[in-house]
Amino acid sequence: MERVIAIGRRKGAIARVYMSAGKGNISINDREFSDFFPAPHLRYIVEQPLHAVNMMGSYDFKVNIQGGGIKGQAEALRLGIARALVKSNEEFKDTIKKEGFLTRDARIVERKKPGQPKARKKTQFSKR
Repeated sequence: MERVIAIGRRKGAIARVYMSAGKGNISINDREFSDFFPAPHLRYIVEQPLHAVNMMGSYDFKVNIQGGGIKGQAEALRLGIARALVKSNEEFKDTIKKEGFLTRDARIVERKKPGQPKARKKTQFSKR
């Protein structure tokens, strides 16, 4: 199997995923998977597409992640892994799509407006 390349995005995070056949190793920014995501719920989010198609331990992933927070990075990586799995085997598409892992969550932070303290917060209205 040749190398499969996919991109996942979420909020401000961008994950470039390089997938190849292997033993299930995931290295993120040249760091170990469990070191990069120490919280178990974040590791669970990343591994969801692999569990959905029962391919844990079948592929190696080398990932470059930039921007965003740790939760956004985990969800960007989940999308990147799901897209890489579908590129490698079209039969996975129905299962992964049904779970919702191929959907790009486009919600981002709303910008702050001038004259206001935050994006939607306004100063108190005074009639007089």
